[in-house]
Amino acid sequence: MSLLVDLQNINLSDHTEKIIAEYIWIGGSGLDLRSKARTLPGPVSDPSKLPKWNYDGSSTGQAPGEDSEVILYPQAIFRDPFRRGNNILVMCDCYTPAGEPIPTNKRHSAAKIFEHPDVKAEEPWYGIEQEYTLLQKDVNWPLGWPVGGFPGPQGPYYCSAGADKSFGRDIVNAHYKACLYAGINISGINGEVMPGQWEFQVGPSVGISSGDQLWVARYILERITEIAGVVLSFDPKPIQGDWNGAGAHTNYRIVILSTKSMRSEGGFEIIKKAIEKLKLRHKEHISAYGEGNERRLTGRHETADINTFSWGVANRGASVRVGRETEKDGKGYFEDRRPASNMDPYIVTSMIAETTILWKQT
Repeated sequence: MSLLVDLQNINLSDHTEKIIAEYIWIGGSGLDLRSKARTLPGPVSDPSKLPKWNYDGSSTGQAPGEDSEVILYPQAIFRDPFRRGNNILVMCDCYTPAGEPIPTNKRHSAAKIFEHPDVKAEEPWYGIEQEYTLLQKDVNWPLGWPVGGFPGPQGPYYCSAGADKSFGRDIVNAHYKACLYAGINISGINGEVMPGQWEFQVGPSVGISSGDQLWVARYILERITEIAGVVLSFDPKPIQGDWNGAGAHTNYRIVILSTKSMRSEGGFEIIKKAIEKLKLRHKEHISAYGEGNERRLTGRHETADINTFSWGVANRGASVRVGRETEKDGKGYFEDRRPASNMDPYIVTSMIAETTILWKQT
């Protein structure tokens, strides 16, 4: 086994100019991540210099067997924390051989929104709080819970320390450092209210890069839990009953994440107008904010009811929360608390930009 580890840890840059590029894409479910590796003649830092590639879309639920070729377009490059050296992770999106985005390619339409002159002028920066649950392999029951049983009631687990309260910290810390190594702007981690549940935050990130970074952070976490023999779940309500669900709150600010207008003098009024737009499009947003969200947004456990839009200052039970500091300063940010943990960040970030910046009420 020691030889196997040694071989995996070979530093290629000491022996060859060639590098390994791991091409990553989103599969047919819209949540599953796929990847495969190829050798390149030397280091690459610009995704436009990378070759396109292809894969069998019939094996990922993205193409029929008789016409199965799907083309990968490289979009963003990150350092590879697993192979290290000059090796890279490459976030891709997917197209037909004719160059049309396939139906599961949500990045393409998001990029169009972020390229709109009005959106670019506002420089929308995002921070995404990604919650997730670690499950014991084979039994699919939260890490640290007795199999088939339950731990003590919620209360002692949030941001806790101790072998009887905090489960999976080695995985969480490995992921934190791996993301920083990769070049992802991960800004923090914490244990969540339900034991076995954790959160990491990505941002501030501008526009489309927010989605790229979150997807690659998810990929890295999938790889680390694979090594650890633990199952990763983004289910918004993994355990029924009096337990908190998992969300992906989208903080929408600049500097502390917002648009230029929101962080400028008088920005609170801009924020309130943006929230009113979100209220008017509540149903459209909910329909795009992740699968199974109705099990989480019940009006309990720090959530708003899925059918009712609400907002408030420092109210974690509202659909949209505004911070006390924003109210005091008259400018800053707001937080959309409705997205589920399994949401597609390309869809959610671009939809918030479209609604709050481009959408005109008729």
